[in-house]
Amino acid sequence: MATFPKPDARPADPRFSSGPCAKRPGWSLEALGDAPLGRSHRAKLGKAKLKQAIDDTREVLGVPADYRIAIVPASDTGAVEMAMWSLLGARPVDMVAWESFGSGWVTDAVKQLKLTDARVLEAPYGEIVDFATVNFDHDVVFTWNGTTSGVRVPNGDAIPANRQGLTICDATSAAFAQDLPYDKLDVVTFSWQKVLGGEAAHGMLILSPRAVERLESYKPAWPLPKIFRMTKGGKLIEGLFEGETINTPSMLCVEDYLDALAWAKRIGGLAELKRRADANLAAVERFVEANDWLGFLPKTREIRSNTSVCLTFTDPTVTALSPADQAAFAKGVASALEKEGAALDVGAYRDAPPGLRIWCGATVELASIEALLPWIAWAFEAEKQKLAAKAA
Repeated sequence: MATFPKPDARPADPRFSSGPCAKRPGWSLEALGDAPLGRSHRAKLGKAKLKQAIDDTREVLGVPADYRIAIVPASDTGAVEMAMWSLLGARPVDMVAWESFGSGWVTDAVKQLKLTDARVLEAPYGEIVDFATVNFDHDVVFTWNGTTSGVRVPNGDAIPANRQGLTICDATSAAFAQDLPYDKLDVVTFSWQKVLGGEAAHGMLILSPRAVERLESYKPAWPLPKIFRMTKGGKLIEGLFEGETINTPSMLCVEDYLDALAWAKRIGGLAELKRRADANLAAVERFVEANDWLGFLPKTREIRSNTSVCLTFTDPTVTALSPADQAAFAKGVASALEKEGAALDVGAYRDAPPGLRIWCGATVELASIEALLPWIAWAFEAEKQKLAAKAA
């Protein structure tokens, strides 16, 4: 049996995880040298660092001046939960989901908050819900970029400007890589660990004036844990949006986020971050077009993510296998890539269809993507040969 030759070169950085993601090019621990370690986050220096993180976020993302931005606990999950527990219940809600994290928000709304007027709209992996079926007179909760399915909302055109409900958008794998129409979004959440390659455990919560009005005029029927509370006496706690965090943040992680934001500004801001992610996706697209044994999980190009790029094996030898054997084949490819030091953490998410997931966000260098692709071909052929040997 012929042996498929190994490529000559490996990626300079084999880290293609979808979270935590690769650090920015040139990053080292020296970048964290100014972190105020051993100091209170409530001291003047600590508060200044936190406020700078908020201000730099606004600058790089182009967040409108009248939108509030807060650093909150528990990563993107904490930010979404804060929004749901604090804002939902005032009117009916459409829970819109097309992958595992969106489905998690559905579960929280229906089984934890027990909202009786929640309407669930779902699409299978590789598709998104038709926004024409969404009632924007209801509150709407959805994920902009499905990290585990590789799909994204192409634009906000279907969201009416005169909507009556609030739009609550989990944008954790979209922020810093895709255009977010803030005039169509009332709550935007993300974490530092995605497109900018920051550290985990901290979330960002962005609120429109409409969301603030809801917070100040509506009191949920359920008790709110301390880490979810954004108002006191019916008024917004303004300090939260000036860097006075609810609980103690890691100032080391804050320094790392500030470093990533500074890098983003140096290279050209949001436009360059998007260009880098788009270029990485384009390289994968060229490879898929040249190899008919590989395809994209998203059903159409319009909804294809430029960050969490999800691939499936379309070769008839693989698609003829049982679902369990297809999953084993995909895991074998990912394992071979890791053993060779060509790619780390590129297996599909555990709940997603079998395949590969390659992070193509802005911190990943195009040269690393281009060096990875021949290795995918090698690992695929190696796994096919194992199948043939078993069948012989």
